Amino acid sequence: MPISRRALAAAVTALVLPLSACGSGGGGGGSTDASGKVEGDITFQTWNLRANFKGYFDGLIADFEKKYPGTHVKWVDQPAEGYADKISADAAGGTLPDVVNVSPDLVAPLVKAGLAMDLDKAAAKYKGEYLPGAWASHQVPGVSGTYAFPWYLNTGPMFYNKALFKEAGLDPEKPPKTYDELFTDARQMAQKSGGKVATLANIPTIEDFGRYGASLMNKDGTGFAFNDAKGVELLTKYKQLYDAKGLDPQALNATPESAGKKFLTQAVAMNPGSALDLQNFKTQAPSLYKNIGITDQITNTGHVNMYVMGLMVNSRTKNTPAAVAFAHYVTDAEHQMSFAKKVAIFPSTAGSLDDPYFTKEDGTDATRVRIAAAKSLKNAVNYTPVLFSEQMKTALRNEVDKAMQGKQSPKAALDNAVKACDRLLQQQG
Repeated sequence: MPISRRALAAAVTALVLPLSACGSGGGGGGSTDASGKVEGDITFQTWNLRANFKGYFDGLIADFEKKYPGTHVKWVDQPAEGYADKISADAAGGTLPDVVNVSPDLVAPLVKAGLAMDLDKAAAKYKGEYLPGAWASHQVPGVSGTYAFPWYLNTGPMFYNKALFKEAGLDPEKPPKTYDELFTDARQMAQKSGGKVATLANIPTIEDFGRYGASLMNKDGTGFAFNDAKGVELLTKYKQLYDAKGLDPQALNATPESAGKKFLTQAVAMNPGSALDLQNFKTQAPSLYKNIGITDQITNTGHVNMYVMGLMVNSRTKNTPAAVAFAHYVTDAEHQMSFAKKVAIFPSTAGSLDDPYFTKEDGTDATRVRIAAAKSLKNAVNYTPVLFSEQMKTALRNEVDKAMQGKQSPKAALDNAVKACDRLLQQQG
């Protein structure tokens, strides 16, 4: 998969496995005992990484095979488009590779089909090597176990326009950290600018409800719960902000790209982003660039949102020790660190984010953003529920839009969104 904050943020098309993938079909393997000799042939599948990182993975595989004589790793790489469909077809046909690059939403249906190995059983000794939030990211509500090694992480800070803050009488060195501070500052920004400058260009997403402190799902994973008191409170405040012109009037139709342009042209005061955006500001909007501020994502929980990729081990692999050893090898601290230095991602291994590469300033823009993001990732959470599909995101957005337009109350909007998402969840099951 293309490695960028936006790419990791984008959920993959909802994956529904055919019934033929369930049960005991497929044969071979099935053991969670990874204690035997590491040997034999395994297949390793990545997600749109060969074009840019062939040399890295060729070297990684060669080193593994040298460390474990008698092993052979066949590397296959699939394009980003249609990746979920490819996994579904392989799962149904019994041709799923031994080690598979997955995101949390992709692993959930494979767990339900019995095709993902429980690493709490097969690889429990490695758990402490990873950040707790990263290890938990491939767990499925209502099912015990962990079903993929956490691999690379990403997150993005919030950018803000110090000049616009100053013009509104706000302290440009003290950007909002919590939602209450955000809404207070945004109302003042709108008032002082006569409604010409909004603070945000996006309506709330599922991650916002998570960061606000709403319950997203019930504990057994059978239903959604973001229509609780906290969820209704957040949407009510967004509606009030929209009416006060603290939220851009085009927010209902905004995309990450359109919101980015609003920030670039200094029509809004805050926007999430990445190091790539910072370079854009420098070349396309020098006046914005000289006034750019970098801060953490807005959160009431103290935890920012992170996006995570993982490596799942096929529960039906015929070479469990080799498959588990290789998935761990790719995701151990040494190899995650070397990968992170080739591309703008972050290791999921404990302690890695304390490396000088993630803590020491060198005066460059990329390093400024990298340090800010790494600091926030240490206790970050993947707020998007693993069972939350693209269709569910659309259902939530549609109901939020109606609330913003005053067509229904925030409570009714979230009640309707939960009902729609629960219906879709039942169809998945």
